[in-house]
Amino acid sequence: MRRFVALGPALLVLVTSALLLLLVPGLVRQADWAATYAAMNVSQQTLDDDDLLKRFDTLTRAVATSVEPSVVHIDVAQSSGDVMFRRGSSGSGWVYDDAGHIVTNAHVVRGARQISVQFHDGRVEIAEVVGADPLTDIAVLDVPVSGGLFPARRAAGDRVEQGDRVYAFGSPFGFKFSMSEGIVSGLGRTAGPNLGFTGFTNFIQTDAAVNPGNSGGPLVDRRGRVVGMNVAIATARDTSDEGEGQSAGISFAIPLQTIETVVEQLISGGKVARGFLGISFERVPFVINHDGGFKGTGLRIESFAEESPSQAAGLKVGDVIVALDGQRVQEMDVLRSIITSYRPGQTVKVRVWRDNNYLDVPVALGRMPVAATVDDRFRLRVAHATGLLFASDPGGVVVTQVIPESIADKAGFKVGQIITQVGGEAVDDVRDALGRLIEAGILEGRTVDVQVLPSGEEGHAPPETLRLKIK
Repeated sequence: MRRFVALGPALLVLVTSALLLLLVPGLVRQADWAATYAAMNVSQQTLDDDDLLKRFDTLTRAVATSVEPSVVHIDVAQSSGDVMFRRGSSGSGWVYDDAGHIVTNAHVVRGARQISVQFHDGRVEIAEVVGADPLTDIAVLDVPVSGGLFPARRAAGDRVEQGDRVYAFGSPFGFKFSMSEGIVSGLGRTAGPNLGFTGFTNFIQTDAAVNPGNSGGPLVDRRGRVVGMNVAIATARDTSDEGEGQSAGISFAIPLQTIETVVEQLISGGKVARGFLGISFERVPFVINHDGGFKGTGLRIESFAEESPSQAAGLKVGDVIVALDGQRVQEMDVLRSIITSYRPGQTVKVRVWRDNNYLDVPVALGRMPVAATVDDRFRLRVAHATGLLFASDPGGVVVTQVIPESIADKAGFKVGQIITQVGGEAVDDVRDALGRLIEAGILEGRTVDVQVLPSGEEGHAPPETLRLKIK
């Protein structure tokens, strides 16, 4: 009997513990569910009561509604011999003015036999190329319409800043009139050869989704104003907007200032004239240290060109350029691109570090010589596209190599020939010849006449004109 009495409390405790093990988790879950339900109700009530996100959506829709009528989809047809074929969905563009001018990338319409422009309302018009500038990858088209055009608003005079919200429009992978959203990730980016771009690069970097087909589409700000034009993407597979690589969160756009400067000159029918400082810099950025503290980096002036506008304005050898019109510069390519976005005669404020002080020097820009627009990147690009290599020689510009079966070989170029004229203009050295080729439209698919003399017989044989064209 005692044993039974002694075991009773123990059994009671055991049973109670078992019940608690079974019931407590359920009770805890019930409490968690009740707390979650209460939190959901509070959150849903907050969303219902606060219209901040609704207003944000309304503003984003307003950007789409205000910009889409200005965006166009571009299809390009090319030809092979006498056969014309459609290349497919090739790019985007946007309405620049009431006169029917459309702005897009030069690479979108390069080598085009026929260009179709589709507007947001479904209309399709055949466009003509007014002009193209391969050095900035900007082209202007003209469509023969007299009404129903909605020119895009432009943020002229306003500079975008890192962190600003932007929207990219275009036809990614042929999905016409698409819109993506992001922020300005960086400014003053130089693409370089790794992006397949050899022109002037002072790009806006964004994380807005941009894919093949977005080329030429506008990049707009939160007010629906154009601040740039989509031009390239960076991906692991393919680092140009012309390939099959997909967006990896890094895309680039041409700044509006560059676009307006080039477009207005193309529309007026003249050749694109670019601003010129007339300065050579040390290749390595200069680190400014003063009183034991780091003051930044810049580009140290090494020498001046003959009749340099910068030297005439008061800049000196040894000055360190740190900014142009308020935009920091740490790379030569960026500085060069900023300057070329101005026209000759315009004044730019150059901030320099001199004698342990910052100075602002206004410089009235000169006109960039044709030879100054090219470098080794262009030389390689022309060589790759044509199969033609040439070098400076005491006797002139001499053909040094012609790749068999290349465009140059089929055009009749031979090693040892001396190039005397390109596009009807005399040339004296390699840079001059390259500049004339580019200015005559070789990178745009135009036919360029090149006058040559046979090697060693320039005084006896008549000059021969060969026709060079990149297909």
